[in-house]
Amino acid sequence: MHNLKEIKVWKKAIKLATEIYLVVSDFTKGEKFGLSNQIKRSAVSIASNIAEGAGRNSNKEFGQFLSIANGSCYELLTQITIASKLGLMEKSKSEEICKKIVEIQKMIYGFKKKLKKEV
Repeated sequence: MHNLKEIKVWKKAIKLATEIYLVVSDFTKGEKFGLSNQIKRSAVSIASNIAEGAGRNSNKEFGQFLSIANGSCYELLTQITIASKLGLMEKSKSEEICKKIVEIQKMIYGFKKKLKKEV
C-alpha cells in the first residue's frame, strides 16, 4: 500500500476536482443536472481511482486503477470541450482546465512507469 497523502498526482487531482465543482456551479440552471453532473463525476473519478489503487496490495493493481483514472481524464477533457463549445464556460477557462488535465495524465503515465519498475 502507498501513503495516499504523499502522492503528488492525487493531490493535483483533488485540486482539479475542487476547481471543477466551482466552475460548474456557474452553469445555467438547465445544465445543473446534465453535463455538469457528468463533469463532476469524471473529475471525482480521477482522484478516487488513484486513491483506490493506492490502497491495493500490489503495484500491478495500482497500475490498473491509474489506467482507469487516465480514462476519466479523457472523459473530463471531452466534457469540458463540449461545455466550452456550448458556451457554458469561457474558452480561456476551458483551455486552462484542459492543460491541468493533460498535466495529470502525464503524471499518471510517469507514475505507472515507476510502479512497473518496482515490481
